[in-house]
Amino acid sequence: MDTNHLKRKREINSEPDQYDDSTQNGIDLSLLESLEQSSSASAEPLDLRAAKKLVISFERRLRENLEARMKHPDRPDRFADSEVALHEELDRLRTLAGAPELYPDLISLNLFPPLVGLLSHDNSDIAADTVSLLSDLTDADEDLEDPEPAVALADCLIENNTLELLVQNLTRLSESDQDEANAVHNTLAVIENLIELKPAVADMVCERTKLLRWLLGRIKTREFDANKQYASEILAILLQNSVANQKRFGQINGVDGVLQAVSFYKSRDPKSSDEEEMLENLFDCLCCLLMPVENKEKFMKSEGVELMIIIMKQKKSAYGSAIRALDFAMTKYPPACERFVDVLGLKTVFSAFMGKLPIDKKNKKESYQEELEERLISLIASLFGGVTRGSRRDRLLSKFVENECEKIDRLMEFYIRYSDRVKAEMERLNKLELDDLEMDEDEQYNRKLEAGLYTLQLIAVILGHIWTAEHQKMRGRIELLLKQNKLTKEDVKDILQEYHDNIGDLDGPEEKERAQAQIQKFISAL
Repeated sequence: MDTNHLKRKREINSEPDQYDDSTQNGIDLSLLESLEQSSSASAEPLDLRAAKKLVISFERRLRENLEARMKHPDRPDRFADSEVALHEELDRLRTLAGAPELYPDLISLNLFPPLVGLLSHDNSDIAADTVSLLSDLTDADEDLEDPEPAVALADCLIENNTLELLVQNLTRLSESDQDEANAVHNTLAVIENLIELKPAVADMVCERTKLLRWLLGRIKTREFDANKQYASEILAILLQNSVANQKRFGQINGVDGVLQAVSFYKSRDPKSSDEEEMLENLFDCLCCLLMPVENKEKFMKSEGVELMIIIMKQKKSAYGSAIRALDFAMTKYPPACERFVDVLGLKTVFSAFMGKLPIDKKNKKESYQEELEERLISLIASLFGGVTRGSRRDRLLSKFVENECEKIDRLMEFYIRYSDRVKAEMERLNKLELDDLEMDEDEQYNRKLEAGLYTLQLIAVILGHIWTAEHQKMRGRIELLLKQNKLTKEDVKDILQEYHDNIGDLDGPEEKERAQAQIQKFISAL
């Protein structure tokens, strides 16, 4: 738009006649009208014929640019015009994003191989234009009646090495330049879009490219910005459902890298909601990484246990996330449990267990407090499972004796709360069955788990550990509190029995047998 023209018009009409139809507030309405007409013309629905014209025009401009570059490789002034024309042509192709139903036709017209090839164009601006266009094309509307054309496009792009070329292009972009920073953001958007269309891309892109290594470097930068946030989000997506990616990232020192990234927040809070979201993404990454045993070992070697305890002690916004990470680290991994006791983590975790939690101004909801409590119960159950003998076990058990068995009082308080919830859910399910809404046993069990049965089972397991320690004062306290709440040891046994009967064999038949034998030991002792 010629802004000088508008400025001149405003100066000429500084005191316009209020009845002059051609001007209003000093702006030439005829100019605006012509702009509106051109805008509405470009908004006309796109058909196959128009799409073919766009493809042919793009191919011509691309050919002209390649010829000019080959003819005058050392004279940028001789191929600059062809590059401007190619840029404009790529901009025109954006209209194709509004007609995903034409994607199969565009694939047949062979648009995408030469288009994807531009990701390695010598001019990084052209490559950036291409990334931006691919971001638009792959951004499939969730409400699409037929997602098949978009999936076909994803397949075509993958076949034409788009993943490899995207990541190669990432390495030459400098985010100190705003246009190139935008290109980084668009690259991550294309990868995210492709994963949404084809979840298998999450494994594929990590197997075929060095994306994980690039993301690792990006999250370790100290300064926060939008691209660091997006990098953390993409990394969380890549790790969440892929053991292969969790192991790959662990092998390139990824556990230590994520710990470095979260350590920036051990004594300070994020300054914005976006930075807060990034920190949550980083902890999501950490928890995913802590699924494979080899990464738990790396977490320990990088002093992850110690860092999480420091974060808890500082009581900043990462407090709850640190508890969650410790829970993942110590689940079925005794060395982390032993390290936790050795570095004096018991005092910190039992202080939280007794309700001395920091007030989170942004998370005043009951659900936040409840989630923390459930994590703490899980963490304590893991400690009992991992610290089985010696002075460490004695230190753990002594926590339930000190201050007149106050930790047992707190544990029983949780037991009653979750027991009442599960009973209420069972009554509700029974009422539904009376209303002829039948549910199989698995569905019923899952509903009870959602109502808090799993936490109740963990509390019962902790009670089993305490009972089998054969400490008369602790046993007497448990029996007294059960009696006061009109319960008996049989109620605890029933919960343990249901837990015993539903232990799966995800960790193999031997682990299942070992876990069931331990629960049976508790049932027999009670």
